Formats: sequence, structure tokens, C-alpha cells
Amino acid sequence: MTRDIHISGAAMTKFGRHDAVPMPSLAQEAILGALADAGLGLDDPQAFYCGNVYGGMILGQTLVRDLGLAGVPMYNVENACASGATGVHLARHALLAGIYDTVVVFGVEKLTQLGGGSIPLQRNDYKTDLYAAQGMTLPAIYAMRATRYLHETGHAPEVLGQVAVKNRRHGALNPLSQARTEVSLEEVMGSRKVYEPLTLLQCCPSTVDGAAAVVLTTKPPAAGRPAVRVRASVVQSGKREEGLDDILDAEITARAARMAFEQAGLGPDDLGVIELHDAFTIAELLYYEAFGLCGRGEGPRLLADGVTALGGRVPVNPSGGLIAKGHPLGATGVAQMVEVVWQLQGRAEGRQIEGAKVGLTQCTGGGIAGVDHAASAVHILSV
Repeated sequence: MTRDIHISGAAMTKFGRHDAVPMPSLAQEAILGALADAGLGLDDPQAFYCGNVYGGMILGQTLVRDLGLAGVPMYNVENACASGATGVHLARHALLAGIYDTVVVFGVEKLTQLGGGSIPLQRNDYKTDLYAAQGMTLPAIYAMRATRYLHETGHAPEVLGQVAVKNRRHGALNPLSQARTEVSLEEVMGSRKVYEPLTLLQCCPSTVDGAAAVVLTTKPPAAGRPAVRVRASVVQSGKREEGLDDILDAEITARAARMAFEQAGLGPDDLGVIELHDAFTIAELLYYEAFGLCGRGEGPRLLADGVTALGGRVPVNPSGGLIAKGHPLGATGVAQMVEVVWQLQGRAEGRQIEGAKVGLTQCTGGGIAGVDHAASAVHILSV
């Protein structure tokens, strides 16, 4: 018998600098908020999944210790930026297998403790650190993609800036967003160059803390608001690409999206809202193509026509995305689901999308030389 998996509760903290707030407090705020949203108590979940990147060993157990949850199964998940989304994927499998009927997945990160600057690429002894050994950073890698995109398509650099304008406009409507100020295209393009052609306002902020949590359950959803079902959950790893002949081919995400659509029995035209991994503006344009929203090089037309803005046919990143809402790595994938749950249930006050029935979240992570990305997680939710 196939089990339906629902998200019965969703919550997140405000994303931003929380210098005086320890990580346990952020995690507990999100966990307790999600449980309260589901009408549950601490004794109801049979397991917890913690997504995090930089917190160290046995982080989940440490974060929930003061909640009196000692002895409850805790799964610590690290999969770069896709950590939180991977936690949801693993939790869904456990629910489908009948191991548990109710679990909590939370993600948390305190990037401010790293002191700011670009997140370093992994260095190790397994011959995967070519980028890091040459001083490469993620903004530089995305800047190469942006340069190639502009060269191949003939578009002006301003098309990249339009992504930031849209997402900052959305973020200004989200009280939990780190950046709540609209910006003009002139301000985006005139902000400090990070790596040509990317400017500062085209990159997600690297000094951000936050947490998010969802309750997943096989139990019948409570009456009173639309039940949000997890229709598809896919996690994929990148393939070895000798020479990386096409740095614009988001192969891992396109593959994960195709698998998710097949799993859900849906297609790109069914989507009413998308939360995607816009760590840099070029990424959003490439993922439009990966999801099948448009053909190669046609993303700027979607922006120009307002298709992916609030009020458009398929709004993308109504939360503000990583560029405005912020990107506390371990929390991002879960926070994307929180936003989609709120949108599908009509609870995204101030930025509500009318009539959305199906939403997609996508989170990639990890830089390994010769590989598109280390991980990509795609989920499809529906009411």
C-alpha cells in the first residue's frame, strides 16, 4: 500500500545576523514552531533529522538536548547546500517504509561564525580539490558560467541584474527575509564587482544565520486548511564531466527535475510556484531551462514578461530566494519547503500567489572539480 506523506507543520526563524543568539536557540525556535503549527508536542515525533554543514559532529543531539529529547533517534545530514532537503528525502523514505509515522526535519546554520567572505570550497586528498587548490571560489565558478551565458546568447549583463531586482522585490514583502529593501537595476549593476560580470547584489549574502523545520507525517492531515502532500522527492549526485565542455548545462538539476516530474506524474506546466537555488543570479536563469520552463537562452524573456514574478504564471522565489531571504546552508532546503507550504495553503501574507496548487523546490550544493554539482535535491509538493 502506498502511503501519502504530508507536511503538517512548517516554521522558520527570521534569516539574518543573529550574533547574540546561539545555534541551539535558532534550531529550537524552528522545531517548536513547526510542532505547534502541526498541533503536536515534543512527544509526538518518533525521530528528528538535522541538516547542517559547518556545525560539527552530533550537532542535532546537541541542539535538542535542552528540549529533553535525549533518546529519540537523531539523524545528522550533511550534503552541502542540499543538506536540509536531503534530510526531508531520507525522512520521507523512513515514513514510506513504515518505520515512523511522524518525524521532524530541521535545518540550521550560523554562517556569521565563519567571519564572512566567500564560503570555501572543500579541500582534501582525494584529487577533487582542483578548484580550491587554484584559489577558485563559488562566485568565480558562477561568474564563468555567467560570462559564457552572455557570450552564447548575446544578452547584455543587465539580464542577470533583473533576477536580483525581482527577488529583492519579493524579499521586501517577506518579514523573515534577511534583505527587505527593493533595489533598482542601476543599483544592482552599480554595486561592487565580485567577479565579472557578477556584482555584489547578484550574490547571496554569506553572513546569515537561521533555521527552518517541517513536520512530515503519514497520519491523516488535520481539518481546517489544505493538506500539503509530498508528491516527489529526488536527490542526485553529479556525474564526472571530463573537460566540462558545457558549463551551462545544469545536468544534475535537469536530471533530478525529470525524475521528480515522473515520480509525481506532473510536468513543468503544472507548477504554480517555485523556490530554487539562486545563490547567484545566473543560476536562476539556468534552472529555468533545467526545469523545462523555457528553451536555452530564453530565461530573460520570462523575466521581461513577468512570468516568474509575483502575479506571473509561475512565480519563482516569492520568498526572496537565497539572494534576498538569505542562504544559511543547512536551513535553505527546508526553508524553501516552508515557503511553498505557506503558499499552497494561502498563508504567505503579503506575497500570496493566488490559486497555486503545485510547488517545486530545488537545492544544489557542493563544488567538486569536474562535476556539475555534488548534490541536487528536487521536491514537488501539492494540495
